[in-house]
Amino acid sequence: MNAVRLGYLYGFGAYLLWGFFPIYLKLLRPAGPVEILAHRIVWSVVFVALLLAAMRNIGFLRALARRPRTLAAIVVAAALIAVNWGTYIYGVNSDRVVETALGYFINPLVVVLLGVFVLRERLRPAQWAALGVGAAAVVVLAVDYGRLPYLALTLAFSFAGYGLVKKRLGLPAAEGLFVESAVLALPALAYLGWLARSGESTFGHVSLGHTLLLVLAGAATAIPLLLFAGAANRLPLSGLGMLQYLAPILQLGCGVLIFHEPMPPARLAGFALVWVALIVFTVDAVRHTRRARAAARTPIPVTATR
Repeated sequence: MNAVRLGYLYGFGAYLLWGFFPIYLKLLRPAGPVEILAHRIVWSVVFVALLLAAMRNIGFLRALARRPRTLAAIVVAAALIAVNWGTYIYGVNSDRVVETALGYFINPLVVVLLGVFVLRERLRPAQWAALGVGAAAVVVLAVDYGRLPYLALTLAFSFAGYGLVKKRLGLPAAEGLFVESAVLALPALAYLGWLARSGESTFGHVSLGHTLLLVLAGAATAIPLLLFAGAANRLPLSGLGMLQYLAPILQLGCGVLIFHEPMPPARLAGFALVWVALIVFTVDAVRHTRRARAAARTPIPVTATR
């Protein structure tokens, strides 16, 4: 199997797992969102530490300790991913899977927006058009919900910000997840300890299956991220960009078809506008990538000189 095919296999695996993740989170009830988040953090540290030990790659921590600016950026990344994970868990377990799916649909548009305001990037006309349609979609959805879709916006902005920080850090997936989770591990352990002392912990008190599912939250977090890293290293950006819509499509399907969340006409219209914006955005990105490749392959004419 060549590298590109293997990359698509890894990518499909990652986005399939992320797409059906709401089903897994529902199985963690009656644990509350913060308890689930704390277990997800703690068991991620354990799982990735074992993985790094098996790979004999713990030594990177010594080099990282001598880079205080990198450590500060990791703290920022950890805070952003904690907000993202916590918001997602809360959304799923409060029966708002459809709104969480919306957050990941609009995430690519938010990434472009951050590129303008943070990286001072200049947008092409089609990208501006996609952002305009996306803004109109948020307005339509706000009217339908009777409020801003704040869960979706929080997910989109926190994940876009996390991606921006991660891009600047350039850490490998396993090492990055380990350090980020380790930063959050102490408050997570403190919270779990408080729950246990107050008698409100569900860990070990519901069933053996429930306890095992909480423990496996670390693997459920790390495995799709590692698959994604494998895909990102093998696929062109355009191919990876097309795959990213698989997860929110599956999440939306889970919300509507499995959990029977409502999808009134106004909400459907808002989602339709989001999809139009994504189509414009994706078509423009593919065309721009093809033009860039064609320009790179075009030989530069050599002018004869005397």
